[in-house]
Amino acid sequence: MSKYVPKATLLTPSDAAFIIDANRPVLTHTRNMAAEAGIEPHSHPRGQLLWAAKGLLRVRSEHAVWVVPSTHAVWIPCNLPHQVNSETHAHTRNIYIDPSYGVRPQDTQVVMVTMTALMRELVLKLCESSHLMDSGQLHRLGLVTIDELQTLDSVDAHLPAGSDPRLSRLIQTLVRQPKVNYSLAELAEMGGASVRTIERLFKAETGLTYRQWRQRFRLLNSLESLSQGESTTMVAHSLGYLSVSSFSAAFKMQFGCTPQDYPQHKPMKSGGDQFIPMQE
Repeated sequence: MSKYVPKATLLTPSDAAFIIDANRPVLTHTRNMAAEAGIEPHSHPRGQLLWAAKGLLRVRSEHAVWVVPSTHAVWIPCNLPHQVNSETHAHTRNIYIDPSYGVRPQDTQVVMVTMTALMRELVLKLCESSHLMDSGQLHRLGLVTIDELQTLDSVDAHLPAGSDPRLSRLIQTLVRQPKVNYSLAELAEMGGASVRTIERLFKAETGLTYRQWRQRFRLLNSLESLSQGESTTMVAHSLGYLSVSSFSAAFKMQFGCTPQDYPQHKPMKSGGDQFIPMQE
């Protein structure tokens, strides 16, 4: 994957991700991340469901980027290189599945999934109350969590990043500064290439024109605002849409529902930065 390392603080991945033990199907880790903090690029033998109970995350694999609000999570299959950054102050709640359990075999790459009410409660219970349960309870609750994880709907909401280093650097800049509306001419100057070259790179490497890529990125960034209860009008204007109707039409084309129908979730409670493995 990309060797890009942001200037923000880089944290180490959880030890829980590297423990192989079929008797403990699910291990957990909680962490509060400051805005613009990150986890160093890594992979691990356990599959991971990465979810921020509060805040906005950015996840990058070799060729794609995901912007993940609290209404969604990402499933990261085992041994898949990735990097995690927090766009805002974020409360992450992670579960790690032992590789002996076949989870979501259809997903061989990172995938964004919609969190159900049950899945949110299961993750919170495991992450924040495991010290109150005995080994039998933890094992049974872990298996229920794996069953629910299998049912989560996937969302085609990734941002293709390509492999060309010039384009990769530009996309990193765009993702780190989501509120800046760069023109192609500005990107070309930053990338040391012509406008025509940047246009060609976007189309060849991502399958999208720069305008299409930017629109998808803007829509992904709208999910967090909507989940926090901001009005459709406010979100549409903050993203630069000329009308609410044009924003609604683009949103429905991307996510299959209008912004008004998008699930509204209350912020979830969260605790401190701690490692809470399931106990035998």
